[in-house]
Amino acid sequence: MAIRNIRKDEDEILRKISRKVDKIDGRIFTLLDDMAETMYDSEGVGLAAPQVGVLRRVVVVDVGDGLIELINPEIIVEEGEQFRKEGCLSIPGKYGVVKRPEKVTVRALNRESEIIEIKGEELLATALCHEIDHLNGVLFIDKAINIETQEIE
Repeated sequence: MAIRNIRKDEDEILRKISRKVDKIDGRIFTLLDDMAETMYDSEGVGLAAPQVGVLRRVVVVDVGDGLIELINPEIIVEEGEQFRKEGCLSIPGKYGVVKRPEKVTVRALNRESEIIEIKGEELLATALCHEIDHLNGVLFIDKAINIETQEIE
């Protein structure tokens, strides 16, 4: 496993649409492992492959309940709405309130190529939506109601 560089702010890769993963193999396993290590090292709750420079539909999330690995994730159900303050490892020092669904169901593949469904509420729903947005070249600042800047000490 290795910690990868997180792409920041104006890096054009963050605005591109990621390609579907057609073959789950050692390269994808390495990507998943490296993304998880990078996310934990950066103290994030989620990371999408474009954030480490890879245009593939791969996401890792951990809001405190254990690592979730998703390949080719898609939101299949959205319920309710919530407004939550978000930040992003790719946009350090900026935060904003974003309107998201309160509950989501996401369908994806796991590393064993099995179809799985993840149901998320509140923070997990936000994290799933935020990371899937990354796969479509969308950043939280595009949806934020307001943007706050926090000075780094």
